[in-house]
Amino acid sequence: MENKVKFEKSGFGKRMKSMLKVDFRRMFKSKLFYIIIACALLMPVLMTVMMAMMDGSVSVDPQTGMETVMKGPENTWQNIGTLPGEPMGGAEIFMMCNINMAFMGVAVFVCLFISDDFRSGYAKNLFTVRAKKGDYVISKTLAGFVCGALMLIAYLLGSVLGGAISGLSFALHGLSAGNLIMCMLAKIFLMFVFVSIFTLISVAAKQKAWLSICGSLGGGMLLFMMVSMITPLSSTFINVALCAAGGALFALGLGAISKVVLKKTSLV
Repeated sequence: MENKVKFEKSGFGKRMKSMLKVDFRRMFKSKLFYIIIACALLMPVLMTVMMAMMDGSVSVDPQTGMETVMKGPENTWQNIGTLPGEPMGGAEIFMMCNINMAFMGVAVFVCLFISDDFRSGYAKNLFTVRAKKGDYVISKTLAGFVCGALMLIAYLLGSVLGGAISGLSFALHGLSAGNLIMCMLAKIFLMFVFVSIFTLISVAAKQKAWLSICGSLGGGMLLFMMVSMITPLSSTFINVALCAAGGALFALGLGAISKVVLKKTSLV
């Protein structure tokens, strides 16, 4: 009787489950991941407390003798966005240094996470043995998205903690808790757009982490100024839907380009 050896073909679902399991295990065991999350949590606390302590302090220009009075934050939610009818309460620093910095911070994680695969030879071995390049791109995009979403949540918690320590107001000025939730959901879905950009740049730069970080920060800055307009504190379901649709389109489109880049370029 003839014995035939059958090789089981690994389907997409099985491959993705294996790939995601490896990537998420590596991510949650990485020191970089916890450093990034800790920075997202502590940054708003330190910034809010320091700005509140400097509230009312006067600085004098030695050349003109003009006095400038420092005005600190008045509301906890200034770390998240601009409240209706308030131009940030005079604390212009929060117009740039707010929760939207998480979109730039996740670039560091994605770039180092991917470059480490190519620098160590893990990616080459992975593609040779089992994984397909499309599976790799999807897995890295999802891992970066989860890290970015956790950074946004950590920044929100840090903002609340910093506001409580500094004794700031938690008033929403006519908005509701639903608006705040929609704002956060919109930002989380929008993270797909940025992570897809960073993944594409990282797979193109491969082991050159410095190049991927510089390219990702430069590319991210082109969209950074639009984040506050797309995801304001007054966000509704429309904002969430638009960010979710945009995130899905960018993830599919840039993911396909990333796959082509991996196929057309050397893995070393």
